[in-house]
Amino acid sequence: MNPEALSHGGSQDFVSSVFYRAGIAVNGKAPSDIQIHNPKFYDRVLAFGSLGLGDSYIDGWWDCEDLSQFFFLLLRARLDEQVNPATYLYQSIKSKVFQLSSRADAFKIGEVHYDLDRDLYEAMLDKNMIYTCGYWKNAKTLDEAQEHKLKLVCDKLYIEPGMRVLDIGCGWGGFLKYCAEKYQVSGVGITVSREQAALASKKCENLDVEIRLQDYRDVVGKFDRIVSLGMVEHVGKKNYKTFFETAADCLTHDGLFLLHTIGGNKSEAGTDPWIERHIFPNSMIPSIAQLGQAMEDLFIMEDWHNFGVDYDKTLLSWFENFDKGWPGLSGKFDHAFYRKWKYYLLSCAGSFRARRNQLWQLVLSKSGLPQGYRSIR
Repeated sequence: MNPEALSHGGSQDFVSSVFYRAGIAVNGKAPSDIQIHNPKFYDRVLAFGSLGLGDSYIDGWWDCEDLSQFFFLLLRARLDEQVNPATYLYQSIKSKVFQLSSRADAFKIGEVHYDLDRDLYEAMLDKNMIYTCGYWKNAKTLDEAQEHKLKLVCDKLYIEPGMRVLDIGCGWGGFLKYCAEKYQVSGVGITVSREQAALASKKCENLDVEIRLQDYRDVVGKFDRIVSLGMVEHVGKKNYKTFFETAADCLTHDGLFLLHTIGGNKSEAGTDPWIERHIFPNSMIPSIAQLGQAMEDLFIMEDWHNFGVDYDKTLLSWFENFDKGWPGLSGKFDHAFYRKWKYYLLSCAGSFRARRNQLWQLVLSKSGLPQGYRSIR
């Protein structure tokens, strides 16, 4: 046997044994088993870790009938920690040297991800186009889960008519539209996506709502309530303090701030290399410690709610909608995009199922509510 074949055989044996420890068989019969189409897959995974795993899937080198369960098994067994190539070291160094989400590149995430063809998000999301975790308690459909989440946020913030609300990272305007129609508030929404700003402005044109294409650091004024749904993941740990300082400056003395964010179980210096390259550039998931340190001396913690298990179901619903709507999207995106987007949605579903990621809602006040805060679920 030549050295190249011997090396390849060694990588195949090692990678197969790693999968086996998680209950995943190579070319097995279970829906969660991996089917290998290109033997170069093994070397690519060993050399590039998660980047090699994801890119080889896009290239059609392997398949899996139940991709979300594959990732649940892989991540539940913590197998990702056993293959730690140079790409992870590079990501760690990059996060220490470069300032994530500086003013110079704050709009990059809007251009790369949120400015994708609007038809993609209209096909994938609920009727209000809410691109964050739904709240599935007593909900049977994605529309219901997202409506319940919007109501939950308003209830937690004790929203009343006449209040002025700031939405940091307002998406396509779904929350402010809901809040203005249901509670007769006025609002300002900011986003770094031109496509989001355009559609949000159209949706809210008959309401007392202003949508701005603006970085969060440039917001001025006072607001009775502030909400941020799924935006702080794009801030970067070096900017967490600035983010909370900005929110504190904009919040009235007796106001409330609700932060809705994906959360990590430990403090990290960066994000997964595949997610960084293909889905969310300059992003990272905060930990409890990182958020706590950043908000110290700025806010009082009134409530911390974790419903991360609901993100699994939300992501599966998004993929079901995306898959169903693909015939109408295939003229705008190629087959490689379909595999990339499928991998993104279902790998994330598996991660939340394995409890490697959480979904937190924090309710914060500047001085503490005099009568205390009543937690709402």
